[in-house]
This record gives sequence, structure tokens and C-alpha cells, in this order.
Amino acid sequence: MASRKEGSGAAGGGFGAAKGKGKAAAGGDSAVKQVQIDGLVVLKIIKHYQEEGQGNEVVQGVLLGLVVDDRLEITNCFPFPQHTEDDADFDEVQYQMEMMRSLRHVNIDHLHVGWYQSTYYGSFVTRALLDSQFSYQHAIEESVVLIYDPIKTAQGSLSLKAYRLTPKLMEVCKEKDFSPEALKKANIAYENMFEEVPIVIKNSYLINVMLWELEKKSAVADRHELLSLASSNHLGKSLQLLMDRVDEMSQDIVKYNTYLRNVSKQQQQKHQYQQRRQQENIQRQSRGEPPLPEEDINKLFKPPQPPPRMESLLIAGQINTYCQNIKEFNAQNLGKLFMAQALQDYSN
Repeated sequence: MASRKEGSGAAGGGFGAAKGKGKAAAGGDSAVKQVQIDGLVVLKIIKHYQEEGQGNEVVQGVLLGLVVDDRLEITNCFPFPQHTEDDADFDEVQYQMEMMRSLRHVNIDHLHVGWYQSTYYGSFVTRALLDSQFSYQHAIEESVVLIYDPIKTAQGSLSLKAYRLTPKLMEVCKEKDFSPEALKKANIAYENMFEEVPIVIKNSYLINVMLWELEKKSAVADRHELLSLASSNHLGKSLQLLMDRVDEMSQDIVKYNTYLRNVSKQQQQKHQYQQRRQQENIQRQSRGEPPLPEEDINKLFKPPQPPPRMESLLIAGQINTYCQNIKEFNAQNLGKLFMAQALQDYSN
């Protein structure tokens, strides 16, 4: 069965948020300043993607834990099951209830504190993610969304980031007014739509000892694989996605310019109409006739609806993400090149 595609939201987020609302917030009223994740949760997320995520398909799941002061502790998680639209009998809300009930019976943390999602070349800045995170964060103030990037992780370093919606964007989403005027009044740009929360991965002392032992036993040849410069495919894919988003941004700019031209054209028509009525009233007055009755000019000339600007902000955020990916790829390749040259000189 196919899993959710990129851009799908976390179904059932409203239920999970509503169930955890007073309980999760009871740990502290302050905003989250740090996210602490158990190492087992990280492994579960990675395993979930390796088992079910293929190509541009994404995997999603629920984060469980508790809030301690201004720290969000994520101690457990479970995945959303794969299903298609044809599975009409499947109820995600019921599934989450059963999972949380089972965890509670075995004395495991079962409070909702957010959700996680894998990403495809950093293309996680979507309207579906925004809506899902708003649903969680509106009910549970401290909730976060974890974004796992398997492509960057495969390059040699774990890529796991926690995001929250900024207070400004939360207010705009509550009003559901994404017009250019509303976004301008709220001073919303793609830079201040999401805020990243620092992540700390916590392991027990026994696990840390085991990791040190595994690192000592790892072969040197395996470490040298990290110096491979074979990232042209990733760079090319990032460039392709960047060009696609730039094309979408150009289309949005054309739509907005068309809207401005229509507004200007309508203003001219209104001005000409008012001038004609004024001249006609002057002629009627000279003939001793009463002036024309007053009319609501806004009913005669309905202003064109401005195009929503939220999609443009999300596209701008995706463009920024792809540019950062390309910059990181180039920096990594340059560092690998210098390191490989240094090892060659040392060997000689």
C-alpha cells in the first residue's frame, strides 16, 4: 500500500492535539526552548523511513512525551500506518486511540507532543504541513514537528530538525486571512513563518558506552566512504526542484501583476463613470431637472479578489531551503576534496 505523498498533512492531528491539551501543557506555561529526544525515538523514525519510505514518498508518525519547564522531552513515537484512499474502513482517529490506550496500559508515556515527517530534498515547506502544525500547536502550545531528511543523513550526518509556527503566523492562521494586506499588516515573510527549536539527543550511559565500543571496532575503510564526492545526483535534483519552484514563483508574480492591472483599470472606470454622472447632473441642473439618484458605486464595480499570498510565501521558503541545500552540498564537496588531497599527500 502506498504511503502519503509529499504535501499530505498529518491526518488525525486535531484528535491527538485535543486529547493531550491540558495534560501536556501542565508541565509548564512557557514556550519550548529545547527539544530533548531519546535515541530510541530517533532510531524508530529512521527505521520507519527505511521500511516504508521510497522515492518521494514520505512517512509520518506521532510523537509522545511530556513537557518539563521550557523543555519538550520526546520519549516515544509510533508511525501512521500505510493505507490508500480505497481503505474506507480505516479510521486513523480510532487507530491513535488504541495505540495510546495500549501504551498507557504498559506504563509508557502516551501524551501527544507533536508529530514527525520525512522530507524529500528538503521540500517540507508546504501548506499541508502548515495546516497540520497549526492544528497541533493551537491545541497543544508546546507541540513541534520533527523533520527527518534521509538524503542528508545518508551523506554521513544525522539531519533531524524541530520546527514550530511563529506567534505571528499563528495569529494569521487563526484569522484565516491570507490576503496581501493581512500578511503585510502582520509583517509575515518566509523568514519568520517557522522557528527552529534546538534538539538534544539523550542516551543512557550504557548506550553511550556501547556506541564508543562500536566506533572503536569500525573499520577505517568505512570511514573513508564519507569522503566520496558522488553527490552530483543530489545536487542535480536540488537544482531541478529549485528551478521548478522558481517557475511557480514566476507564475504567482504574473497573477499578482494581473490583479494590480485589473485594480488600476477598475479605478479608471470608476473615475470615468463618476465624471460622466457629474457632467450629466450639471446638464440636468441647467434644464431644471432633479439630479440622478445616488448609487453605491462599489456595487456597480465590484473590486477584484486579490490572490492569496500564503502559497507564495511557502514557495519562497522552499526556494530558500533548496538554496541552502545546494550551498551545503558545495561546502561538503569542497571539504571532502581538501581532506582527500590531504590523505593522498600523507600516504605518499
